[in-house]
Amino acid sequence: MAWFRRRRQSGGASGGRLANRADLDHLEEFVRSRRGVEAFIEPRTTVTETTVMLIAHDGEWTRRRIDSPEGARRFAHKMAIPIYDVRLVGYPQRMRDFNERRKRTAG
Repeated sequence: MAWFRRRRQSGGASGGRLANRADLDHLEEFVRSRRGVEAFIEPRTTVTETTVMLIAHDGEWTRRRIDSPEGARRFAHKMAIPIYDVRLVGYPQRMRDFNERRKRTAG
């Protein structure tokens, strides 16, 4: 039955948008304006393309799309920051602590 055939999507994940210059500029500014930044590659899902999460020494974080895991590694190398695969190492506790502090002050 045609109902069960998979449709091919041209944009990859259903999010469809790859990294653009504004994404890279944001990531670069985050690295330049904070200390102790580390990068974490987040894998592509059915909802989003590959993303990179940057986490500063105090747990503040940002996330943007990136073209590929290799693109994330090139970015980290260019910015001279360490990079990890989140599937292997998970997220650092300082990020969870930051989120918890932010929840307490917002509510």
